[in-house]
Amino acid sequence: MPVYSMTGYASAQQTPGSQPANNESGKPATPAARLGLEIRSVNSRFLDLSFRLGEELRSHEPALRELITARVKRGKVEVRAGVEGTAADSVREPSVRTLQRVSAVQDTVRSWMPEAGALSVAEILRLASAENTGDADYAEPLQALAGKVLADLLSAREREGARLATMLLGHLKQLRALAEQARPLVPQLVEQQRNRFLERWKEAMALGEGTATPEAAQDRALTEATAFAIRIDVAEELTRLAAHLDEIERLITKGGEIGKRLDFLIQELHREANTLGSKSAALELTRISVDMKVLIEQMREQVQNIE
Repeated sequence: MPVYSMTGYASAQQTPGSQPANNESGKPATPAARLGLEIRSVNSRFLDLSFRLGEELRSHEPALRELITARVKRGKVEVRAGVEGTAADSVREPSVRTLQRVSAVQDTVRSWMPEAGALSVAEILRLASAENTGDADYAEPLQALAGKVLADLLSAREREGARLATMLLGHLKQLRALAEQARPLVPQLVEQQRNRFLERWKEAMALGEGTATPEAAQDRALTEATAFAIRIDVAEELTRLAAHLDEIERLITKGGEIGKRLDFLIQELHREANTLGSKSAALELTRISVDMKVLIEQMREQVQNIE
């Protein structure tokens, strides 16, 4: 399965077929209207859907929601859709029946409220336009358009996901190289700590013959031995680090909904690299730990965008 990013954008427009004139009702033919829809998404911990639909399309929100949730699992997704007339049809001539109805309603209102003003031409045209578009059925063309835009969005998210996967695999390769640089340093550090421990032990025993008591010499020796035992645990951090790197590569190769698992593994990587640096007794191992943490932080930013 591909790796999907949560970031993407797609939009499209469509002109549904116009309705023929209805001779019985006296309504003129409904001019073709342009149906527009766009979907944009960014990263989010969960699926967060928001809709901004025109008045004519609000009743179709449940169907759009069902369509999107079936194919998008994570991300903050915003859907915008609306209906616009073409430039040639921006002013529609109201039918005689519509004008008669508007006039009758206006007369009734003014008979009860004489102070009410007369309707303007613009207001009459707006009422007539609302009547014409109110009978239009956008369910089928809207679903078709939404399906196309959603497919384009998923394609964009897949392309971005492939780019992120390539970058992550590159960072994994660099982290493995750093781990290989650190691995030979472990026995060197163990030997260095061993020699230091022996030197301090001899020093403690020599002092014990003069100013220091045997108990104080023994305490010094135990302190050095404890520090030595802690230092040799660095190899365990490298082993766990390698295991996490293998698991991340397996997930990226597998694909699908891997964002949350990757985020957890990145936290584990950072913990191991941080412990490696805190236990370091050599400048070279400290540098390796810092380089690892820089790479891991870059991976964290990239993983935040993966579904």
